[in-house]
Amino acid sequence: MLMFIEYSTVFAYVIGIILLYFLGKYLVVPMKTVLRLIYNSLIGGISILVINFVGGNFNFHIALNPVTAFIIGTLGIPGVFMISILKKLFEI
Repeated sequence: MLMFIEYSTVFAYVIGIILLYFLGKYLVVPMKTVLRLIYNSLIGGISILVINFVGGNFNFHIALNPVTAFIIGTLGIPGVFMISILKKLFEI
């Protein structure tokens, strides 16, 4: 028993596979950016915990919330200095 597949069906499969390839390629790039931001925020949160652990001896702590973790995770060491200066500046 021989099965014949029409050219239009083969063409539709090929076009579908090509579209899936390009769609997947364009969705991976934003996903990498989102994963990098999440990773940096986690690193920022860990650095805030370390600062709070060490700063506890000097009566200094930084609130651990998504905003401060994101700022410190994104900016790194300058973010730590910025948050510390802002905390001291707005302290009553």
